[in-house]
Amino acid sequence: MRTTRATHPTTGPQSETVTDPEPAGGPEPVTGPGPVTGPGPVTGPGPVTGPGPAGGPEAATATATVTAPGPRAPSLAERRKAETRMEIARVAARLFVGQGLRATRAEDIAKAAGVAPRTFYRYFATKEEAVAPLYALGAQRWAEAVRTAPAELSPPQALAHAARHALTPGAGVSASSWKWAGALIRLAEESPALRRVWADVCHTAERTLAQALAARPARGDDNVAARLADSPRLRFAAATASGAVRVAVEHWASAPEATPGPLDAALRNLEVLRHFPWEEWGSGEDGGDGGDGTRRA
Repeated sequence: MRTTRATHPTTGPQSETVTDPEPAGGPEPVTGPGPVTGPGPVTGPGPVTGPGPAGGPEAATATATVTAPGPRAPSLAERRKAETRMEIARVAARLFVGQGLRATRAEDIAKAAGVAPRTFYRYFATKEEAVAPLYALGAQRWAEAVRTAPAELSPPQALAHAARHALTPGAGVSASSWKWAGALIRLAEESPALRRVWADVCHTAERTLAQALAARPARGDDNVAARLADSPRLRFAAATASGAVRVAVEHWASAPEATPGPLDAALRNLEVLRHFPWEEWGSGEDGGDGGDGTRRA
């Protein structure tokens, strides 16, 4: 046990008794769906099932999973910054949905989140960017579900497996979060500024999904995974998969409330990748890296 000094993004220096750094993953990942311990808990939006659905950070339950190196454990300062960032995002989403995007100022978000305006602008350049963490979290969690899908599944099967987990209310994300997801995606259709934030998140999600797909044949080799993720063919496949789910989710969000969820449409869209030449990509025939990590001409 030791006493440390840490600077909270909103409350400044403070003392804290720390036992040991939490291991990676911790009892509750920082970007998880549970409440964030920031300036004050906010009941409202969870992760948005965006360019990739909110698939949950947990590994899919199966007899075998793909082993991939996890990220290092975040420091105490990093965890607090992430908590504050997500807290602001949830407050912003609640205000955008409750009183409208135009009627909400960045100062309103800061006040409701219990932070100073200068703190808000330390994390986000505009009020629209404040919900970017919620948009992005869905893609990150779906990619993780793909990464950790059972090892015996082919890439198309892993994508479908992750989609079923992520797009089933109560599995990857709570049923109440689905309502928030739909509302935030509809707002992106109505606001050019928010639509740009959504588009940026979608673009980043493609690369995140490519990295998740590359981690599967790499079997824990970071160098192989990095080369595979840069393959133009794999990036095309990841963009196609990301678009397949994004279109399904956007269509669901714009449909009447009684419309079934986007799972069936997403699975139908993902069917196009069953005919993708995954073997050619794995063998490096697109001029990229082979499954054994060897660069081929």
